[in-house]
Amino acid sequence: MNRTNGPAALVLSASVARRYYLDGRSKLEIAEEFQLSRFKVARLIDAARESGLVRIEIGRPGLIDVDLSARLQERFGLGHAVAVDVGDDDAAAVRRHLGQVAAELLAEVITADDVLGVAWSRSVGAMAQALPRLARVPVTQLTGAVSLPDADDSSIDIVRDVARAAGGPAYVFYAPFTLPDAATARTLRRQREVAAAFAQLPRVTRAVVGVGMWAAGHSTLYEAASEADRRALRSLGVCAEVSGVFLTESGEAVDCPLRERMIGIDAEQMRAIPEVLVIAYGRVKVPAVRAALRSGLVDGLVTQTVVARALLEAA
Repeated sequence: MNRTNGPAALVLSASVARRYYLDGRSKLEIAEEFQLSRFKVARLIDAARESGLVRIEIGRPGLIDVDLSARLQERFGLGHAVAVDVGDDDAAAVRRHLGQVAAELLAEVITADDVLGVAWSRSVGAMAQALPRLARVPVTQLTGAVSLPDADDSSIDIVRDVARAAGGPAYVFYAPFTLPDAATARTLRRQREVAAAFAQLPRVTRAVVGVGMWAAGHSTLYEAASEADRRALRSLGVCAEVSGVFLTESGEAVDCPLRERMIGIDAEQMRAIPEVLVIAYGRVKVPAVRAALRSGLVDGLVTQTVVARALLEAA
């Protein structure tokens, strides 16, 4: 009796599959070795897949979960998506790992035809410190500085770190992100260095930014804002900010009086940039990252696997 699922058939199927998938042998070579027809070899390979004898998995080199990254990229229609398998316990360590991966991604995709925009955030600062040599491109500052007691880098430091890696001109300015009144903000925007940096915005082709949740401890801008501003934005439904662009849960960009007192890129300017890469971490920030993805402002994402899975489950 000809049995196709007995021990001998199973061993033959496994041997053929091993030659084909692991050893890289052609079907013709396998047929000659086992004295089978090429059609028989093809049937054995197909049967091995269908029966579960052979399971094909996408590998995970290093910290990057490539299968999860591909699913994230496809689900949200992103130009680039990278999910990094790193724990959620130590925020500084998470930033360091994500910053390293974001630096490698940026070095891989940027070309001499690009103009790079950089906004201040802790995660972008971690990326700046990890950058290898980039293609020679101009680098421009997208936001003013946020002064926090535990922040090692200002926005100017980050832009200059990136510009050193790129070897191109750096458009930087000394100005805070938020100011006490709109008149002072208007005056600062007219200053030569600020105006020169923002004159570069129509040329920016790639940008790297951070995302914050509009809550205590989860956004540097939230920490720098007054309590009145915090309440006002919450009343407007704001749950996230992407480098000073305020977003509702649905991803709608919100205009507000605070915007008039800020030195930074606005929603329409960000939307005009062909690729905006966000570095996001922290399971608690999933609603903010989801809002950023819904906004249409974001074209790339580097995040943790725990965040990526939560985003896919919610979707």
